[in-house]
Amino acid sequence: MYSNSLIIKVLNYLNSNLYQKIELDSLAQVFHYNKFYLIRLFKKELGITINDYLNQMRIYNSLELIVNPNYSCLKAALTFGFSSLEYYSETFKDIIGISPLKYRAFYLKKDNLTDDTKNLVINKVINLHNLKEKSNYYLRNTKPKSFVKVKKRFT
Repeated sequence: MYSNSLIIKVLNYLNSNLYQKIELDSLAQVFHYNKFYLIRLFKKELGITINDYLNQMRIYNSLELIVNPNYSCLKAALTFGFSSLEYYSETFKDIIGISPLKYRAFYLKKDNLTDDTKNLVINKVINLHNLKEKSNYYLRNTKPKSFVKVKKRFT
């Protein structure tokens, strides 16, 4: 089964604009579809809402900056499309299970998390990676373009 061409376009748009504010109303206007139709179709095809996809991909992409001590959490938040440090930290904690600063300390082996918390964080990061792979697979599973048959003429 091939991927839905509209959702492929939406995914490409979302991935290209991850670092900008994206509202569902404006997304619907870009594609000339009802926003509720887009929401339902996206959820049906990928098993996740558009907003959850955006937040999870933004957090996933921000993990590289967070572990670098030269970057502040605020810079990571603003770089990856979050409007405030508070919203970024809240979203990060919801998705990863710990705050961005605790994640940095965990990554740099400077925080003594319990084994359960370590396993939880590792599993959450793996889930984000799997979502990224799932969306990449979805984008690759496009219907091949039909070839135009050319008749050869012999002269």
